[in-house]
Order: sequence, then structure tokens, then C-alpha cells
Amino acid sequence: MDDFADRLRAAPQSRLQRGAAAEALELARELARRAQLAEEPDAEPRQMPDAGMFAAADQIAVAAHDLAVVLTDADQVEEAVLLVEEARKRAGV
Repeated sequence: MDDFADRLRAAPQSRLQRGAAAEALELARELARRAQLAEEPDAEPRQMPDAGMFAAADQIAVAAHDLAVVLTDADQVEEAVLLVEEARKRAGV
């Protein structure tokens, strides 16, 4: 996850505009959703706002770290890592 965030931070603006930032935001939102459901299973998850393409890397980092704190099952961790890797590939960074 940190590797993906670092790659986004180093990516040129043109790459971010071509979809890398949108892919990152989608991933951050999914990771945040999972963290919220783990913490409060009966509550409706709140959607992470779009803070702009230059904030996407930080949004991934925050959401992934929040999720890591609440996961207790190795299978869930593996699934989250797979989500990050697939998003990184789609983002092309």
C-alpha cells in the first residue's frame, strides 16, 4: 500500500489525470468502507470525499492504515493487499 501511495506521489500530473487518481480514490473509498464496517457493522459507512487528484495518495495511505488497525483475520488482510495490488496495476503506476 505504501508503495502504491509513493508511486502516485511521484506520478506526473498527466498520469493522474488519465485515471490513476480516480483509481486511487476508488480504492481509498473501498478500504475506508471496509474499515468502517469492521468497526461499526450496523452503521451505514460514510463515503470518503474526493479531495482532488493530488490528495489521492494520502487518502489511500490513511484508509489502508485505518483498515489495518481493525482487521483481525489473515484472510481479510490478504484480500485487502490484493485489492491494493489490483488497483495499482489498473492505475498504471
